[in-house]
Amino acid sequence: MLIKSIKLQNYRNYSNLELSFHEKTNIFYGDNGQGKTNILEALYLAGTTKSHRRSKDRDLIQFGYEEGHIEMVVEKNHSQHIIDIHLKKNNSKGIAINKIPIRRAGELFGLVHFIFFSPEDLNLIKAGPSARRRFMDLELCQLDKIYLNNLHNYNKVVSQRNALLRESNKNGKLIETLDVWDMQLVKYGNEIIDSRRDFIDKINKIVDNIQGRLTGNREDLRIFYDKNIETNKFDFALKKNREKDIKMKATSVGPHRDDICFISNKIDLRHFGSQGQQRTAALALKLAELELVRETIRDAPVLLLDDVLSELDQHRQGYLLNSIRGIQTLITGTGLDELEKKNFSLDRVFYVEKGKVINQKEIIG
Repeated sequence: MLIKSIKLQNYRNYSNLELSFHEKTNIFYGDNGQGKTNILEALYLAGTTKSHRRSKDRDLIQFGYEEGHIEMVVEKNHSQHIIDIHLKKNNSKGIAINKIPIRRAGELFGLVHFIFFSPEDLNLIKAGPSARRRFMDLELCQLDKIYLNNLHNYNKVVSQRNALLRESNKNGKLIETLDVWDMQLVKYGNEIIDSRRDFIDKINKIVDNIQGRLTGNREDLRIFYDKNIETNKFDFALKKNREKDIKMKATSVGPHRDDICFISNKIDLRHFGSQGQQRTAALALKLAELELVRETIRDAPVLLLDDVLSELDQHRQGYLLNSIRGIQTLITGTGLDELEKKNFSLDRVFYVEKGKVINQKEIIG
């Protein structure tokens, strides 16, 4: 799997940009705030339909315009595919594959697989549960279209159930319909719980070995799926908490309240780990994710590294760079010094300044 090229029109700070990528390492460097991350964001959005920043479509369109466009060319199994994303300020985005519009965003998943690694990911363990749930969901949605469908349906049911709870004080008869919503919640919720459990089990088979290498075997790492509810107890818990839910106007139990627990040397890193321990474990987790994806899709994903190297010490930089050799990688940073010191292959280098991208002294954006 390779990303061959991308075209941007009226996207963030790019009026028009066309780039072709090397099959191995592509480096984007320049001062902060020039638009390096915007390129990685556009790639990720073209592969997943979502911004890693959780930005709304209207915020992605260049100021002063009503629409923006992304075109990405992917090579997979010796065939090329063109993904078009049409962003609209006042309407939902349009998506086409090989010039054929698709009706559901889920049809795009599986065509290309990205792993995005940013400084925010290094803070994943000390962040809140929602960030850790999002980590599971983003990866599982790329790997499993059934999970994507279950998650979509589950979130929709939670939203509708909560709306019903909010309206119940105006119309008490609405409470009589809760059983119908609860049946759907349990159906989709149990599928989500099973998929997340399987995902964490697979990650655990990989992550401890990586953690040992990163720490010179001084620290172990075990990840636990901190479920809000067991599958065989979900229905009962909804009934038990019904009065509470009616009072609070929200659904209090379910996988939308799940978390992940990180245990290293018998310490819960979420609450008691140092910043260094938390960041090392987060790095181990992302590298385990990379390895799991390789095993699952039997191909190498495309790696997007957004200014991560500046956040790591020399040892962890070296381990990360050695781990990604042979994978198509797009890296952003403020300079090239650290990569050059480690004799890392700089196969294609782009300088980014004020929405312009310069390659080999040729202005191409």
